[in-house]
Amino acid sequence: MHINGSHQARHGDAEHFSGDVWMDSLGYLDDNRITMLSVHFSPGAHTAWHQHPRGQMLHVTEGVGLVQRRGEAVQTIRAGDTVITPAEEWHWHGATAATTMAMISVQAADTRDHVVYWGEPVSDQEYHT
Repeated sequence: MHINGSHQARHGDAEHFSGDVWMDSLGYLDDNRITMLSVHFSPGAHTAWHQHPRGQMLHVTEGVGLVQRRGEAVQTIRAGDTVITPAEEWHWHGATAATTMAMISVQAADTRDHVVYWGEPVSDQEYHT
């Protein structure tokens, strides 16, 4: 058994995130192939378009946020909601313009040890739709 008690928050970089996003590693499984993060979004903060080669599970722990699959409408998510994104599905997520949001994120690495592949930033029109 391992207890991961020393978390170091890292700020989301401007290339992949809009606004203030903070991520804390909660731990790893399967030789670091499965990662679990606590992610905190300030009002208006969100990811760029991205996909996970083996999918992603998000569980909203606080606040209100938004999530969108490419080609579909933006959906509102709230504390207690769980979002399961299939492998290789392009999507983005983040807080609403007026609220913060926190979530637990779980994803697994592919054979090249990537857990995420990044795309273009979310446009203002996409975010405010």
